Amino acid sequence: MDYEVIVAGGSVSGLLCAREIARLGHSVLVIEEDHEIGTPEHCGGVVSISGIEELGVVPTRGTLDNKIRSASMISPAGKSFTLDARAQKVVVLDRRDFDKQIAHQAKNNGAEIRVRTSLKEINGNELKTSEGVLKSHIIVDARGVTSLIHKDREGILQSAQYEVYADWIEKDRIEVYFDQEKYPGFFAWIIPTHADIAKVGVAGKGINAAVALENFLSQKGKHSVVRKIFAPIWTKGPIKNFVTKNIVTIGDAAGQSKPTTAGGIYSCGLGGIFAGRAISKYLESGNQSDLLGYQKAWSEKFDHEFQNMLLARKLLERFDNKAIDKMFESVTPQILEEISKEGTFDFHTVSLAKLLGVKGSVKAVQTILGSEFRRLLT
Repeated sequence: MDYEVIVAGGSVSGLLCAREIARLGHSVLVIEEDHEIGTPEHCGGVVSISGIEELGVVPTRGTLDNKIRSASMISPAGKSFTLDARAQKVVVLDRRDFDKQIAHQAKNNGAEIRVRTSLKEINGNELKTSEGVLKSHIIVDARGVTSLIHKDREGILQSAQYEVYADWIEKDRIEVYFDQEKYPGFFAWIIPTHADIAKVGVAGKGINAAVALENFLSQKGKHSVVRKIFAPIWTKGPIKNFVTKNIVTIGDAAGQSKPTTAGGIYSCGLGGIFAGRAISKYLESGNQSDLLGYQKAWSEKFDHEFQNMLLARKLLERFDNKAIDKMFESVTPQILEEISKEGTFDFHTVSLAKLLGVKGSVKAVQTILGSEFRRLLT
């Protein structure tokens, strides 16, 4: 065999997987189809400091673009409320720098990394790549949402995200805009990275994301666009099997991004770590149950919350703009204080349930979803 493990995909999950495998003394190669680790930056880069630390990464000064103090939610009619994010210690990462930092960890542990090398075909233990045929005991699929497109298109939404310069950007406040007509099933967002600089994006079911984003920006006011990125996102939750024979699927390719926001630095990153440790154990024992331990570990950590997120997504998808506006009208300062203290930053389902359950909106929600809403609150 050329390598004990080959990881196809050099994003957070793939690099963390390789880091763990190499750390435990096994030969591993990461192949990345793009010309550089960390590009293009598909995600918003929002994560908590505690989440980064659990991934075993101490971010450098260059990795931390910004610290977030609050998040404002805006309804279709322009009603809004703001959540305090200071308790959660939320930051915005420079994903290019962050991914390179993990790549350096993996390399220092003994992993090999090759860019501009793409996976073409898998045949047993052989991988046909753009650079020739390689052999490996275990193949890790960390290629992101593109791995899911041919399997199930139902959970995929189109997104567009621009890097924008504008004086209407608030440096320490994220903005999230809900509108089921413009961004059905999702939302528009502004994630500030520096003073007057932000990642501005939209996603939604059945929309032309580029046109929707251009319209959103034109309504915000004068701006300059310095980078454009278009990418599919996955909102349907984890796939059924993370392990099939000698192929291990991780990160976005395994549906490990959050169904509510499509964010996945933490959940996908831990998927890579759990997979790397399970693969190493399997290589030493030859026991398939050790390999399957990866899915067990990830499920124990995330299954309950992901099921709640899927219910929350179902709730939001069935709301029309009138219902969303009514919900926003019902939010009280007491509810916001509770959410800011106990919820995680990006729409934790407990927080969402509180918002949906405030006085004035319970009856409307129960009419729409009946028992599903009661399940979400239990």
